[in-house]
Amino acid sequence: MVRAVRVSLTAVLLLAALATVVGVTPSANAFSRDGLPVEYLDVYSPSMNRNVHVEFQGAGAASTAVYLLDSLRAQDDYNGWDINTPAFEWFYGTGVSVVMPVGGQSSFYSDWYSPSSFNKQPYTYKWETFLTSELPQWLAANKQVSATGNAVVGASMSGGAALILSAYHPQQFSYAASLSGVLNPSAPPVQQAIRVAMIDAGGYNVDNMWGAPWDPAWKRNDPVLQAATIAHNGTRLWIYSTPGRTDLEMLAMASNKDFQTAYTAAGGTAATFEFPQSGSSSWPDWGAQLAVLKPDLIATISR
Repeated sequence: MVRAVRVSLTAVLLLAALATVVGVTPSANAFSRDGLPVEYLDVYSPSMNRNVHVEFQGAGAASTAVYLLDSLRAQDDYNGWDINTPAFEWFYGTGVSVVMPVGGQSSFYSDWYSPSSFNKQPYTYKWETFLTSELPQWLAANKQVSATGNAVVGASMSGGAALILSAYHPQQFSYAASLSGVLNPSAPPVQQAIRVAMIDAGGYNVDNMWGAPWDPAWKRNDPVLQAATIAHNGTRLWIYSTPGRTDLEMLAMASNKDFQTAYTAAGGTAATFEFPQSGSSSWPDWGAQLAVLKPDLIATISR
């Protein structure tokens, strides 16, 4: 069964463009698709006081995992990597478990200060806490997944989040990939772009996320400003960005090059930078890039 789904063309930035993508529609609860042992889990988050859906494919006891984070318009039913790519198929039999958190539209997978006031959000996003404490503890206890030495891959909104998670949680994530991420969110033009994008994608108020533009949380979550920390961690990185077709996509590309400069200046040597001359910030390109980086990821985190 196939379905057409709406996807965002770019990460933090905005334009709510529509793209038609063919994907597989999974069934509810635990399911096996094409013989794959994919499960649909409900994991309680004390910090958010709610259950969070997680799509999961295990690879055996004590396996490491790749966490695949969604884009700006993350849906509440299934993760975009499942909807738009055969990621479960690609990692099946590799010895690496697959973890796909569901939801988090416009969240930047961050810990927010308060619920979004524009859309009357009933709880506060606490995604960093969930992804680095609550979920890995649950997976270790219930699915025998290692809480250390894992990988995190982010597309669009979550590209920068993947790098930030590796910056502050290097034991958990020894591999991080950013695909079309905007890596300088604290820059004033980008702050405004994020504000517009989050209003468009679900009516979220950026002030509830990282506060006013001068709040230190913006810099704390800025990969360019945290490049030295990431370099010193020695995390294996994969950074992908394209020139794009809009001013905003070109701004994103510039932020990736700024990250490369800051990372290299800090002595970082464990990164692959892929900046092709053509391409787009969309699921077909993110899926293709995941397939390209997969052998490097597996070689880094496999035990």
